[in-house]
Amino acid sequence: MSIRKRVAVLADSDTRWKWGALTARRLVPDDHDLTGYLLRGRATPTARQLGEVGVRADRLSEVTCAEFLAEIERERHDVIVLALVGGAVQAVLHGARALWPDPARRPVFVTGYVGVVYEKLADGLLLRHGADLVLANSRHDAERFRAVYEGVGADAAAVTETALPFLGGAPYERAGSRAHTVVFAVQPSVPDSRADRAYLLERAAGHARLHPEREVLIKLRSKPGEHTTHLEEQPYQRLAERIPGGLPANCRLVYGNMGEVLDGTDLLVTVSSTAALESLHRGVPTAVLTDLGIREALGNHHFLGSGCLASWDQLDAGLLPQGDPDWLRSQGVRPPADPAGGTPYDAYAAARDRLVALLAEPALPAPAPYYTLETAPGYLPGILARQHLRPDGTPLPGAVRETAGESRLRRRLRSYLREAARGAYRHGVQRVAPVIRRLGEL
Repeated sequence: MSIRKRVAVLADSDTRWKWGALTARRLVPDDHDLTGYLLRGRATPTARQLGEVGVRADRLSEVTCAEFLAEIERERHDVIVLALVGGAVQAVLHGARALWPDPARRPVFVTGYVGVVYEKLADGLLLRHGADLVLANSRHDAERFRAVYEGVGADAAAVTETALPFLGGAPYERAGSRAHTVVFAVQPSVPDSRADRAYLLERAAGHARLHPEREVLIKLRSKPGEHTTHLEEQPYQRLAERIPGGLPANCRLVYGNMGEVLDGTDLLVTVSSTAALESLHRGVPTAVLTDLGIREALGNHHFLGSGCLASWDQLDAGLLPQGDPDWLRSQGVRPPADPAGGTPYDAYAAARDRLVALLAEPALPAPAPYYTLETAPGYLPGILARQHLRPDGTPLPGAVRETAGESRLRRRLRSYLREAARGAYRHGVQRVAPVIRRLGEL
């Protein structure tokens, strides 16, 4: 009889919640209770965004970093998945070190990346160091991660090769020789300029006009006023309103779970979205756009050698790019075939084995991040202060709000005021900031 595991996921955006919750299910596939915590901040997902992700928790609450640390001290968790930006991961790990400074029966901490790692490799990785498992989404990433840790003399044993947990779905079956449904998967921050985003939207609309037999879907990540992992100052919804004559009849904006959208996709187009990896995993023709150049700032340089780099001109002419098999294998997109032809390849088997071994230990050592007051005295205190923690990882005075005895009306009022403030911030980013920026350029 298996013992039911208690698993928690702390996430700071809709995409990271999706990654964290699905990772938890891959690591502990059998009996477990999943408790979800949403880190309070600018990108805290709305109910609509969580519903679109389609991954539910047994319990879900919104917390600050300090409140989360108080919660995990009170509540027993076997595994905690930290689906956060690097600085927040580092804060939780130092907070956990303050809670368990000596070997103890504590949770196993797991972290990793939501998708393609194309920027801030060293910075992001060193902020995640100290977790018991640092998951790499491919062999390529695992090698890079270990090289970074070993390069600074840090322990690299936590790095474990896996794959993106949301790769799946039915293999693509081509219906005829032409692409009937084209999906342009947009990104909130790539590209970031209004001119570049308007250009891409107009090219998608132009593709629809050129191919009236095709349906062109603009797959959006969020609605105006919502935030996701990255800020979106120029929403495509606003840009679509400015297209002369509007979008053609066979081109429209859509929302929804990416896996479900891919079920009916014949050609996936993007600048550098992780959606490209989901699409390639299923064998859907996939184009990574080169119209704005192949640049590190865009992230499309990650797809060098993939066979997917293409321009709208080439797509207009009928190109249906196919992924290079060797590149796909190196990126963990198409796992190697089982040489015996029996059990299919399980990308999470090694991670589960490692997790089982850690859970079997009578006590685990204190988390040991690379960054300490000795190695980074001018950097670490600021990282922790942003999460209202002292340099030793303990909460600052007032960081944990006492809610015992608080009335339901007061809790609702505080929640309403918090959401109103968050909405004002989002309005400022998407409406006020662009106007001020344009005025400054006059």
